[in-house]
Amino acid sequence: MQAQADRFTTLSTLIEDLRRDGILADEDYQAGLSIRRNSDEGDLHPLTLIARQSFSDQRSKKLLTEDALTEWLAEHHKLPYYHIDPLEVDVATVTEVMSYAFAERHRILPVKVTQDEVVVACAEPEVYGWISNIEHVSRRQVSRVLTPPSDIERYRVEFYQLANSVSRARQANKGASGVQNLESMLELGKARAPDANDEHIVNIVDWLLQYAFDQRASDIHLEPRREIGHVRFRIDGVLHTVYELPAQVAMAVVARIKSLGRMNIAEKRKPQDGRLKTKTPAGGEVELRLSTLPTAFGEKLVMRVFDPQVLVRSFSELGFSREDNRRWHAMTENNHGIVFVTGPTGSGKTTTLYSTLKQLATPEVNVSTIEDPIEMVEPAFNQMQVQHNIELDFASGVRALLRQDPDIIMVGEVRDLETAEIAVQAALTGHLVLSTLHTNDAPSAITRLLELGLPPYLIRSSVLGVMAQRLVRTLCPHCKTAQPVDEDVWKQLTKPWLVKTPDKVYAPKGCLECRDTGYMGRMGIYEVMPLSDSLMAQIDDNTDLLKLRQAAMKEGMHSLRLSGAHKVAAGMTTMAEVMRVAPLSKF
Repeated sequence: MQAQADRFTTLSTLIEDLRRDGILADEDYQAGLSIRRNSDEGDLHPLTLIARQSFSDQRSKKLLTEDALTEWLAEHHKLPYYHIDPLEVDVATVTEVMSYAFAERHRILPVKVTQDEVVVACAEPEVYGWISNIEHVSRRQVSRVLTPPSDIERYRVEFYQLANSVSRARQANKGASGVQNLESMLELGKARAPDANDEHIVNIVDWLLQYAFDQRASDIHLEPRREIGHVRFRIDGVLHTVYELPAQVAMAVVARIKSLGRMNIAEKRKPQDGRLKTKTPAGGEVELRLSTLPTAFGEKLVMRVFDPQVLVRSFSELGFSREDNRRWHAMTENNHGIVFVTGPTGSGKTTTLYSTLKQLATPEVNVSTIEDPIEMVEPAFNQMQVQHNIELDFASGVRALLRQDPDIIMVGEVRDLETAEIAVQAALTGHLVLSTLHTNDAPSAITRLLELGLPPYLIRSSVLGVMAQRLVRTLCPHCKTAQPVDEDVWKQLTKPWLVKTPDKVYAPKGCLECRDTGYMGRMGIYEVMPLSDSLMAQIDDNTDLLKLRQAAMKEGMHSLRLSGAHKVAAGMTTMAEVMRVAPLSKF
């Protein structure tokens, strides 16, 4: 193969081949023949030029994107098509196979390295000259895959810049010892702190944040180990390992982020909290909440990514059905009383409360919050943060807020009797109070308040209602596939007389849009329980949770699984996903 003469792809050849294969209509074919390169397009690959014309495949009527054109070209030359998913590429390994100059000269990029093989992404199916060089140097067989040229250009720069920054940072910080490393080796005369302002560390942090925004990550984890530091992203609720940094570099990266978050860099023995604001590649502002934790091998850092766009989402976008929306608004439209949102950590409670407060925060009302910590800074609210070191907790915070002439108060969480009592007093004295509890479902919130020691008469007179929620991953609309319903599983999800068994459900498949996960984004499932007179009558010192739940269901409350079943029947998510997050109902 290597002995064959190299033949580069030309624009005219591609246009003719697309016409011959019945992909280009006559009108597009004529337009394709008259494509002229602008001065700034002189070096662009013909596939990229054609993709920019926004032609359509006359057979499927789909847009001829660069991906679609590359896929067609790969099939045409009987080569595998490969879409680069940076989460799947071991950057440190692939960048060692060849130099950046060599990869740039031949417009190629190694994407996978095994013991016997190097997989190289290219956009020229009939160019072979570079293969023998790589096989000679790497002592491995080369396997070619066809990849969109724009992806090769973009990731080649990203991968090699990152690898270069990590390598330079490692050299610069050689011998730096982890102060907090449980098993650190003492190397006399070599211990010095890594420089967090080193340009290579700055590059790594910038890449890390931009990459996280690009991948829609909700959390970024930096986890130290003995020799390396793991970088992991949580995407749609699932953690993915993204990169492994040398231990000293990971330390310097954590120090850089702590510096940006105005945290104490010298203090590595105590947990710390901080926050910073930055911009996404698209130019939107994003807030990051930082949290450090001392571990056996150094400081672990987690960054929670808060997208301000969630505050302007409608309730239907959050996953509320029409009935859920009606019930929730009926509870929150009152001018006094207390409303609870319940669910485990990471179930979207804060997003629901912020979205609700955003709608309620008109110029005529004073909205004040006490949070631990402030999740997102919102100009429409007056936000106060719990600070235990000066004895400012939820209870004392609410007392202070009550002297501030509030109309609506949000209490981050009711954790103890004192906070519960002061929140209820606020609700009884003419304020609308929103807060959260950690319970499995909506009726359990009532028994939780009783367990905290709140008298039943105070619950009956102040609580307007409770909503439990969970987050389920939503199916990718581009690739979800229909399949018959497994009736046994459907019966576990819900009673057939509550939701009619659908003719079909959808399953995840995986495509370029969703990075082969089959899922894209998340939405809520909800259990909304307004406290009616008949439900209030059941609240006493001996409240039976099961009877309370059954009475709420008779009044129209949908359980979490039932709410999920409606989403499954509508083709938004899967039965497995609902059963993963929603507890089994006893009714």
